[in-house]
Amino acid sequence: MKTVTWLFALLAVCFSAAVFVSGMPVHAAQTYRVAWSHYTGWEPWGYIREYGLAEKWGKKFGITIEVSPPIDYMESINLYTVGKYDACVMTNMDALTIPAVGGIDSTALIPGDTSHGNDGVVLRNASTFKDIRGRKVRIVELSVSHYLLTRGLEQNGLTEKDLTLVNTSDADIASLFTSDSDSRAAVVTWNPQLMQVRNVKKSTMVFDSSQIPGEIIDLMVVRTDAPDAFKKALTGMWYEAMAVMSGHGKEAQEAIQYMAKASGATENEFKAQLKTTAMFYTPAEAVRFALDAKLKQTMEYVRTFCFDHGLYGEGKSSKDFVGIQFPDGSTMGNPRNIKLRFDATYIQMAAEGKI
Repeated sequence: MKTVTWLFALLAVCFSAAVFVSGMPVHAAQTYRVAWSHYTGWEPWGYIREYGLAEKWGKKFGITIEVSPPIDYMESINLYTVGKYDACVMTNMDALTIPAVGGIDSTALIPGDTSHGNDGVVLRNASTFKDIRGRKVRIVELSVSHYLLTRGLEQNGLTEKDLTLVNTSDADIASLFTSDSDSRAAVVTWNPQLMQVRNVKKSTMVFDSSQIPGEIIDLMVVRTDAPDAFKKALTGMWYEAMAVMSGHGKEAQEAIQYMAKASGATENEFKAQLKTTAMFYTPAEAVRFALDAKLKQTMEYVRTFCFDHGLYGEGKSSKDFVGIQFPDGSTMGNPRNIKLRFDATYIQMAAEGKI
């Protein structure tokens, strides 16, 4: 779900000029396309698609909105970056290092949730994080797992030099850890793989994203130049789905069952994953998160990690290369190259009942 590489940012630069005319995507002006991928906090977009909410809210604002079937995570971001989609789900880190670094002016429209235990570090025959020293660690390098590991190392007085990273695909990471005979096996991953590796005999989760609350953010990102009608419709359909999902009646049960099945999980497994996902079920919760000063600190951590690990690409001499704007109008990085914007306008409108 959450793999990132600077290659896609470079591809975005190469292709964006070819697929845009005067800053507009090549498809019809009144039809807007949304890409999403499987992840606990993004499964509601499948519900929105299947249960007609996209059509309903598009009609309200006089536009057509097409929500895609689930797409591979990295492919979805790449397709968004090169102009095939007008909106896409992604983490805050990937929003910075792929479309933003690639020159695509993007807005974090909806902070849907943060990881609160969905990402973790698991060690065999260990009791504390510091037991990671000297181990070979399976990980999807340059992903949010890598970011999580770095934050854990910082908090425990260690560095990446104290261990050896073994780059492993997310498709194989759980099975390889499970079958590994090494008594000092170590892994960093996310759900649902995390649930599998935690259950391996003599394995302990020694660090997880609940220990860096609010730092791994799952967003709906849109092109900044997309019309208000599209942004309002996306926000409206999302919070209608949230209201259903967080309810207690038959409709809520049906929604949870649908999302669980679509994600390949049982209902109980999906509910367990929701417990480690800090969902913002109401727009008021999302507004409080977006306006909290901690968001700036988080993005400082994130951009430092990204620059230090080469995710800005070759030739970038500073983490200030890309500018980030926050809801209060303040900026971080180059104010003349703002490419990632956190905007509370539309979630605030939803909180006030104005959408």
